[in-house]
Amino acid sequence: MKPAPFTYHVAHDVAEAVALLADLGEDAKVLAGGQSLVPMMNLRLARPSALVDITRIAGLDYLRAGPDGLHVGALTRHRAVETTQDPAVLAGFGVLQRSARWIGHYPIRSRGTFGGSIAHGDSTAEWCILAVLLGAQIILAGPAGQRQVGAGDFFEGFFTIAAEPDEVITEVWFPAPAPHAALTEFAPRQGDFATVAAAVSLDLAKADGAEANGQPDGGVLRQARIVLGGVSPAPFVVDAASLAGQPAAAGTWREAGELAAAQIDPPDDESGDARYRRRLTATLVSRALAGASRP
Repeated sequence: MKPAPFTYHVAHDVAEAVALLADLGEDAKVLAGGQSLVPMMNLRLARPSALVDITRIAGLDYLRAGPDGLHVGALTRHRAVETTQDPAVLAGFGVLQRSARWIGHYPIRSRGTFGGSIAHGDSTAEWCILAVLLGAQIILAGPAGQRQVGAGDFFEGFFTIAAEPDEVITEVWFPAPAPHAALTEFAPRQGDFATVAAAVSLDLAKADGAEANGQPDGGVLRQARIVLGGVSPAPFVVDAASLAGQPAAAGTWREAGELAAAQIDPPDDESGDARYRRRLTATLVSRALAGASRP
């Protein structure tokens, strides 16, 4: 199929993009990588009246790690995150680089953008799940200026985000490093949308207060954070408070998996029924926690 008719506009800076969106109305959409929007348009699942192409805006393609965390420009390609060798990025935010391989296929990772994935708001998308897990701030530019929204509030439901029609995502800011974090997922075929995805972050300590070395009997959990994709309209945050103080060991990871599975009410669809998704959740959470606990 081909998309419904639309008008095409090119923005050369953020201010021009915002002005175009304000003039064109709420049916206009931003075109960044186009790896999600264009297929939906071809299937006529999305019918924007106009596209505002922001790919020619300079200065929105970057990965910058510093004392205040990691800043990711909206036009940063998935492949740039996947291949980064910046020690500052890998030290505190290596989970992003390790997770990039789960995103679609090579052409998608080469053309798709970080901000575009966040704007699409798919609950199975790796960047959306990790943004919630790591407490990212979504930076938006609009007619009233710049504002930021916490990722936990940004994803409101099924492909629904807390951005106004005349706002553009310019950056995703991860304020705090997460050295013990992991994401894993399952899809019927490589590159397919995840049936279930699980992302976790651990705060590990030895009994004497020193950082845990990741050995099964070497530490305890100060805190665990678990976020799931594919089980609800938006990324799902598991209540993992009961895991605090538990040993960093295989039994705890299994317990956490069962805890996560008990909290969700997943959908039934062609990818699997609710029971299947709960079992996947238990397995993937346990697996991700084991991975995150390793040094």
